[in-house]
Amino acid sequence: MKVEIKHSLSLKLLRVVLLSTLVVGVLLSCGQIVLDAYKTRHTIARDADRILDMFRDPSTQALYSLDKEMGLQVIEGLFQDPAVRKAAIGHPNETMLAERERSPTPASTRWLTDTVLGPERTFATPLVGRPPYNEYYGDLSITLDTAIYGEQFLRNSAELFVSGVLRAMLMGLVLYLIYHWLLTKPLSRMLHHLSQINPDRPGQYQLPLPPGHEHNELGQWVNTANQLLASIERNSSLRREAESSLERMAQYDFLTGLPNRLQLQRQLDQVLEDATRMQRRVAILCVGLDDFKGVNEQFSYQAGDQLLLATADRLRGHGGRLGALARLGGDQFALVQANIEEPYKAAELAQHILDDLAAPFALDAREIRLRATIGITLFPEDGDSAEKLLQKAEQTMTVAKSRSRNRYQFYVASVDSEMRRRRALEKALREALAGNQLFLVYQPQVSYRDRRVVGVEALLRWQHPELGFIPPDQFIPLAEQNGTILAIGEWVLDQACRQLREWHDQGFTHLRMAVNLSTVQLHHSELPRVVSNILQMYRLPSRSLELEVTETGLMEDITTAAQHLLSLRRSGALIAIDDFGTGYSSLGYLRSLPLDKIKIDKSFVKDLLDDEDDATIVRAVIQLGKSLGMQVIAEGVETAEQEAYIIAEGCHEGQGYYYSKPLPARELQAFLKQDERTHMAPL
Repeated sequence: MKVEIKHSLSLKLLRVVLLSTLVVGVLLSCGQIVLDAYKTRHTIARDADRILDMFRDPSTQALYSLDKEMGLQVIEGLFQDPAVRKAAIGHPNETMLAERERSPTPASTRWLTDTVLGPERTFATPLVGRPPYNEYYGDLSITLDTAIYGEQFLRNSAELFVSGVLRAMLMGLVLYLIYHWLLTKPLSRMLHHLSQINPDRPGQYQLPLPPGHEHNELGQWVNTANQLLASIERNSSLRREAESSLERMAQYDFLTGLPNRLQLQRQLDQVLEDATRMQRRVAILCVGLDDFKGVNEQFSYQAGDQLLLATADRLRGHGGRLGALARLGGDQFALVQANIEEPYKAAELAQHILDDLAAPFALDAREIRLRATIGITLFPEDGDSAEKLLQKAEQTMTVAKSRSRNRYQFYVASVDSEMRRRRALEKALREALAGNQLFLVYQPQVSYRDRRVVGVEALLRWQHPELGFIPPDQFIPLAEQNGTILAIGEWVLDQACRQLREWHDQGFTHLRMAVNLSTVQLHHSELPRVVSNILQMYRLPSRSLELEVTETGLMEDITTAAQHLLSLRRSGALIAIDDFGTGYSSLGYLRSLPLDKIKIDKSFVKDLLDDEDDATIVRAVIQLGKSLGMQVIAEGVETAEQEAYIIAEGCHEGQGYYYSKPLPARELQAFLKQDERTHMAPL
């Protein structure tokens, strides 16, 4: 069938293509120029972020230590980049620690680039301390001159516009030839064949022509193609639905809708890959229901299916902790806990699951109680692949069921033992105070001015009736984590002050009591009130109670700590900074805190005669304390040589095994009486 020339698609195509490609070429070129401007601005911002990231740590260090010379060195490094016009380090409300600027780059095209990119752009990043409290010190700010980027932007824009228009025109001609030779002519030959095709009922269905295209090839092509594509789409849609259904059946459990073993392995592979990159642990928990076969036999398989659905819902309730959840088959489920730091996190999750499943299930007006056993494997300790970890978790669960049910079991026995000991210790700690298992011992503190005992430090001890003596470095962190440290700390303060009152009544009125405060206590709002009440209760004179706070505890929240320390001083207590030198406090912070005494950590005193670095630190701390008008006490003094050294450097007091080990109150009382008689003359 021939088409008349005036109705020819080729003639229309030639006119439309040439005009359209010209317009499109111009629009696309302009669009690319706008996009390039956006990219250039983004490049400026990205370069600024890169520069700020590169110099953030040294800037933080300089501002943190108020090191102006270091700050100037950082500024000089920033100005090695030609785009940097201004730079400054400091607090926005204070005088800058270091700053510098230079004139803008002269360029003849600035009138245009400044309009698009702006004359300059300023960026800043906050300088904060170490996590988790992230204290704000100030800002590192830089101003970038956009002229350097603007020149490249103009060159790119010219190239984009010219090349875009030329490409569009060339493409128009090419498209015209392609459509003319490859589409228009062949299309007219294909019409006869296409008009014979009806996708659903070939040869029996006549397709209507679209309005306005009755006399050209396109009208006939569109009609035929639309019908054909519609049929193809219907068939494709049905095929996609069937494929999706098959894929879901292959990857998900039909009953619960949870991923099956195959899908879990795929998810676990990705979790393990991420954990390897981030160097974190992953825990795989295999949950097996105890005696689920008996439930089916007693209530019916339908009730068993309902119970599995209810179990899946309860496990979904732990989704906030999980990286994946799946049903392995039968009465077994698997949970993946990603990005954990310590194995006890997996133990906590396992116990939560056991407690959750222990609550009765309500099915058809009946209550069914369910128990479960959990096997746990850890990545990377127990395996490096999803298949191995799942297999070991299932094996561990099976072994655990054979021994005793309704519990969890780690694959590695040593880790399992450690977790159980931790939980047992934590449980025992909650009962230690009520069970009179905690007690205090006291270690003398000697003044080097008159060679006599002027104070004692109260030290907490725990003697468990079954576990025996438990070191403080094991149970104190547990007490801080579970919150019992507040009750224990208040008990220690009460017992220490009660004992001090007793010693004062016996004539040792010059004696003071030193008590350690944990970080949790220090930041507890009720601490000043508790201390004030205890001092009033036992009628202790001002400055007879000395509260020791650690350096790292102070630095976690310096503002809150300073407020609490001021309140404690108002109540009459002395404040000492313990373990000084092991943290990262600066002289500026030390001056701002209400401190009376600095305590040199025993790790420096131990090797000061053999390690020049330790000796230097000890000398520096003593000189620092003297310059700030604070008393300095050294702990861990064990030899006469150590004592002679710190006395020669000007240390005021000492504490350690050279004088006495920590003693119970009765033995220390005898020690004090002996000290009264001799005034520590042999020391």
